[in-house]
Order: sequence, then structure tokens, then C-alpha cells
Amino acid sequence: MIKKINTKFIKLIKYYNLINHNLIYENEAINRYKINSNLAIKGSKSKKLLELKQLIASIKNCELKKNSTNIVFSDGNPNAKIMIIGEGPGANEDLEGVPFIGKTGDLLDKMLLSVNLNRDNVYITNVVNYRPPENRSPTKEEITRYLPYLTRHIEIIDPKILILLGSAALNAIIGGDHVISKFRGKWIDKKIGKCSTSVIASFHPAFLMRQPDQKKLSWLDLKIIKKKILDLKINFEK
Repeated sequence: MIKKINTKFIKLIKYYNLINHNLIYENEAINRYKINSNLAIKGSKSKKLLELKQLIASIKNCELKKNSTNIVFSDGNPNAKIMIIGEGPGANEDLEGVPFIGKTGDLLDKMLLSVNLNRDNVYITNVVNYRPPENRSPTKEEITRYLPYLTRHIEIIDPKILILLGSAALNAIIGGDHVISKFRGKWIDKKIGKCSTSVIASFHPAFLMRQPDQKKLSWLDLKIIKKKILDLKINFEK
């Protein structure tokens, strides 16, 4: 019994070491994000993804687009069976055109690493593909406008597991006005367009940086996700 408790305690310590929000970060974005972004549009799904990206880039009369530097489409492996959806690009993402970079991206990478995941075996996008001003959350109107493109994005990737980070992602996919703190850590089998997948919500890394005491709940969510990966016998491929 003591050995079992000690094992859990050691794993928890490792996790907190991995996602310690007080770590020193580099001021410049890491080049691997650009590399992964280029890799993400290769392979059998490349044509459909490129067509979707071009369709989003051609949107007219969008205030988000007008006030943004770049479209932020995706990162990671398009053949992955695990898809992650955040809320919207921040300032760093807008400059680089890649989701989840800078401090928030570093934290997400460390969270993924704690359950043996990385950008080579997950696929990442956001609810909206252009930066909301002042890094605010997307409005209901903005979510509604981009939802058809997000649905198509999910259909193309066809993930077995869909991870929603933050309330905007949760409410865009599930609908309604759910509170993430009450909805997190629960699996929902859902059909999104032509894709049938297992959906789970958790805290956005940006929120965890503001509220580090919630990391313990995020860790529980990650363990739940890890178990689902094992249950579904997901094999990782590049």
C-alpha cells in the first residue's frame, strides 16, 4: 500500500515539474513550430486541408481577419488520432501563423509530454483562425461564423479523441453555455459532421498559467486521456 502511494506521489511530482509555469522561457518562438506546421499539410489529407485553409483565408467582411497578421490554421500531424482544439490565436500565434506557441505553447507541450504525447502524434487547431483583439475569447457570433470550417476540419482529421481546451472550444462543439470547471474530465461520444469521436474538455493552458492551483485537475484529465488512448489501442504514427 505504501509503495503504491509513493508511486503516485512520484508521478505527481514529475508532472508538476513538467508543467511548472514559473520555468524560464525563451523570448523568441522555437523554430520547430514552423517545421511542424509545414509537415502538417503533407500526406493523403493535404489537398483537403489546403482547400479548407484557402476557403478560410477567403472569408469576407470578418473583423478578426481584418485586424490579424496571419491566418492560424494548424500544427502537428494530420494523420494523428488525437485532435486538440483551443479557443483562438494570441499575439505570438498571430505573428507566426501557428497555434499554441510562446509560453502557452510551451506549457501545452509539457502537459502533452507528461502522458507521452507531442506535436508529432497530435493535431492542433483553434475554434477561430484569426486572433481576437486583446487576446479575448471569441464571441458567440464569431464562433458561429467559423463553426462550419471547424466542423469540416474535424471531418478531415477524423480523430478518435477530441480534446477541447477552454470554454469557447467546449461550447462551440457541445453547444450551450457550459462552465468548463463542471464539464471537464467527462467523456462524450459525439458525431461532428461525418466524424464520430470521443470528446473531453479540460482547462486551457493560458488559464492554468493564471490559476496554477488548477493544474492538479488538469493532471487528472490527462490521466483520463491516457487511459482512453490505451483503451482505444491508438497507435502513433508520423
